[in-house]
Amino acid sequence: MTGTTEPTDPATGAERRKTARVRWASGAAVVLALLFAGAAAVASAREDSPAHRAAGAPAADSADAGFARDMAVHHQQAVEMSFIVRDRTEDEDVRRLAYDIANTQANQRGMLLGWLDLWGLPKVAGGDDPPMAWMGSGGGHQHGGQHADGDADGVLMAGMASRAELERLARLDGEQAEVFYLQLMTDHHKGGVAMAEACASRCTVPVEQRLARGMVEGQQSELGLMRDMLTERKARPRP
Repeated sequence: MTGTTEPTDPATGAERRKTARVRWASGAAVVLALLFAGAAAVASAREDSPAHRAAGAPAADSADAGFARDMAVHHQQAVEMSFIVRDRTEDEDVRRLAYDIANTQANQRGMLLGWLDLWGLPKVAGGDDPPMAWMGSGGGHQHGGQHADGDADGVLMAGMASRAELERLARLDGEQAEVFYLQLMTDHHKGGVAMAEACASRCTVPVEQRLARGMVEGQQSELGLMRDMLTERKARPRP
């Protein structure tokens, strides 16, 4: 019996193309989950002792180590918000921005955690070291923080969204989700830029300083883009 080739259904082809456009999320989610789990496992196994410290590595309380730890956490939330908005809107511009942010910040987060591992330093600060303490008097919630309740609602660093805000983002749809994501990410980038600028002036490891300067340039560019996207939606950044 001779086989025949059935014609392709246009609707099926369109659905396949749509699936391909968003396939990055499912694959990246698995990779990120493995990355986060691996980082946690290494952090729990490491000790901040001379035997584990690499020769010439920065100290655990240095700006280099503090920036690497804090920015890794900061980046993780940006990736999380980007995955949330992916499921709440069909707007290609917002989805493209979310993809770029998730991809860039996941890669940078991997570099930061890799350096801490190379230096033999813990990936979580000690209990007596609050986030952003390495920034001196300009750190903590006073530097661009958005929330008075601080850690009580999951806000660890300047610009980070609260748990309530993440839950709200996950409930919104369409343009409302787009606007709220752009507002949250604007706050997030402003806090990230402040941290990166502090590392550029305080850190001593040249490659980390270069990464910090690149973060400043990249996130400032995205801030301008997000401002324009908010304007298109008759909205503006939060005060």
